[in-house]
Amino acid sequence: MQKVYSDPGAALEALLFDGMTIMAGGFGLCGIPENLIGAIRDSGVKDLTVISNNCGVDDFGLGLMLQTRQIKKMVSSYVGENAEFERQYLSGELELEFNPQGTLAERIRAGGAGIPAFYTKTGYGTLIAEGKETREFGGEMYVMETGLRADLSIVKAWKGDRSGNLVYRKTARNFNPMMATAGKVCVAEVEELLDVGELEGDDIHTPSIFVQRIIMGNSYEKRIERRTVRPKE
Repeated sequence: MQKVYSDPGAALEALLFDGMTIMAGGFGLCGIPENLIGAIRDSGVKDLTVISNNCGVDDFGLGLMLQTRQIKKMVSSYVGENAEFERQYLSGELELEFNPQGTLAERIRAGGAGIPAFYTKTGYGTLIAEGKETREFGGEMYVMETGLRADLSIVKAWKGDRSGNLVYRKTARNFNPMMATAGKVCVAEVEELLDVGELEGDDIHTPSIFVQRIIMGNSYEKRIERRTVRPKE
């Protein structure tokens, strides 16, 4: 199977449709598939449900798709750096399914592993548990959470080979590996595209069986979401 595509638009061809669910890798602005996000924005596809740690910032990352009103619902764990997200949510324009961060990660991992649901103590007795099944195990109360799947997963890796094996770098190895397993189709973008055999087998984080299409991205901005420095003495 030919997995390497020339550009983001080509890699997403025939995969996008209105009302679909997309998983987008990354943590804040770290390790996000910048090029694929831009191509989805340019495609004009709408009424999207997007599963991601957060929704970028106002003018970068998934925040670009908020500006164009392409996102109908976010399934997230953190939304604190995006004023447009806040505005759309408070005005009723944007649906939000809020998750504790570890719960969101496990829901995605479970979906990729074929596990339909699991129990966690996190959120019991809070708004998070409202309307969900609860159960006692060993004298402790747990909340049932469902696994998450998507029509499409877009992920970003440091290195990849032409068969789709992926290696992530440091903090970018966050939601990306589990999302790669939980989409019906996974499209990856990488900073460095290698020939098969150039990656050391023990270094591979996402095996090629989970990746259907791959591109080498370019012009990465790699923005810092919130820069904090000490004042000069």
